[in-house]
Amino acid sequence: MSSQQQPTDEPVYDDRVYRSSTAVVTGVLLLALIAWLCGDAVVRGSGSTPWIALALALCAVPLTVAFTIRPAVFANDDRMRVRNPFRVIELPWAAVDAVRAGYSAEVLAEGSKYQLWSVPVSLRERKKISRQQLSRRGGLSGRGLGSPGADRTAGEPGAPLRAGADKVVEELRELAERGASRTGAQGGVRVQWSYEIIAPAVAGAVLLIVLLATS
Repeated sequence: MSSQQQPTDEPVYDDRVYRSSTAVVTGVLLLALIAWLCGDAVVRGSGSTPWIALALALCAVPLTVAFTIRPAVFANDDRMRVRNPFRVIELPWAAVDAVRAGYSAEVLAEGSKYQLWSVPVSLRERKKISRQQLSRRGGLSGRGLGSPGADRTAGEPGAPLRAGADKVVEELRELAERGASRTGAQGGVRVQWSYEIIAPAVAGAVLLIVLLATS
């Protein structure tokens, strides 16, 4: 008799990445502004001005990166990894209790709540979607009664209209439901502080305070 083979999980595919393109563009522009202002102060400044500019840059650059470019959510069949400004949270799907979007997108796991900084919730966008839904049902809108343009904004005629954050949350919920029973999705939540962001920001702030106090 041949031994019965144990079922195995399907292979894990590349991560889906969720991040705010608006935040990334804003971060790049802010970094360029910081480089220009602080660089000019270092080159043209006198006395303690160059050192103050360097301390300001040391503090401002990591904080700018932390709140704009850094936030992202990586999700695959086994787990999601949430990269927030100062922490990285790894959540196997079996540990996830819920993913939801109220005034902010967040994941609940093992009695704790973690915000998804890279999935901003826009109440304005939700109101716009609500107006479009009324239009598709025959309600009044600024584009006319039941105009075909309203359906085109939804992608496919008859497709449900949802805000961007709600779409992301729905995809994460589906991944969680499908992956919770996988062997690779077991385990507990792991939280790691991002000292590569925290350390230079704190050092720059301390140096800036000392320079301002002694100048």
